[in-house]
Amino acid sequence: MIYTVTFNPSLDYIVSVDDFTLGRVNRTRTEIMYPGGKGINVSMVLKNLGYDSHALGFMAGFTGEEIARLLQQRGVHSDFIRVEQGISRINVKLRSREESEINGQGPAISAQDIERLYHQLDAMEDGDVLVLAGSIPDVMPDDIYMDIMKYLEHKKLLIVVDATKDLLVNVLPYHPFLIKPNNHELGEIFGVELQEKQDVFVYAHKLQEMGARNVLVSMAGQGAVLLTENGEQFESNPPKGKVINSVGAGDSMVAGFLAGYLASGNYEEAFYMGLCAGSASAFSENFATKEEVVALLKDLRQ
Repeated sequence: MIYTVTFNPSLDYIVSVDDFTLGRVNRTRTEIMYPGGKGINVSMVLKNLGYDSHALGFMAGFTGEEIARLLQQRGVHSDFIRVEQGISRINVKLRSREESEINGQGPAISAQDIERLYHQLDAMEDGDVLVLAGSIPDVMPDDIYMDIMKYLEHKKLLIVVDATKDLLVNVLPYHPFLIKPNNHELGEIFGVELQEKQDVFVYAHKLQEMGARNVLVSMAGQGAVLLTENGEQFESNPPKGKVINSVGAGDSMVAGFLAGYLASGNYEEAFYMGLCAGSASAFSENFATKEEVVALLKDLRQ
């Protein structure tokens, strides 16, 4: 079974405005609302690619109910812990001449709520996959990812971590199966600017030396690179296409990598599946479908 954890789920309200201007009334051209949060995004793309998962995390208020309802509508099973204080956040994403975002804060999560999450994780069995993705609310301990991996280290799990800075670095001694920073996040960890793929490989190897098994680095328009636990290196430019929506492309890459690996046990297949899933989401108003990913795979390998 695949489990994803999103500590601060959201309702993402995406509006397009032809020519947004501050200080005046602006009319939307299109509006979309869907459940958001990096782990949730992974679950939704996995479902599109034919893999079921359990979406875990915290929900509160009427917005939390709507997040769960929208996931159920998409065929994604969720088992969120209900939090008493506050509401699940609403994130507003504005598309105009530039993309802008206003992200909500989310509910108050107590120590008892976190303990309930650990009880859910107790149900995981050897061979299961756990995806820990995204930032954490200010009300939670900043070493929560590390604590979860330490708590579960007696089990033989495939744990994926998609986070930034200390959240990511702190888990490395517990040997996550996969980490997926982008090149800017990787550079921030080491205080360098990374633009070239060969430089990315150098610093990805440093993360391996610190404990990561496989390091997948997304590079937006430059594609991605993968350094595997077997010492293999893969790199590729992205498939050709017009970027329509960059939100969730990295999460789609994680889902595609997992789908490719679970289907084949092959890191090269996983890499290209991840790259094409991320691109398919970026080329669409919605998340990648299996048909779109397969089409990009075919074009990329011609």
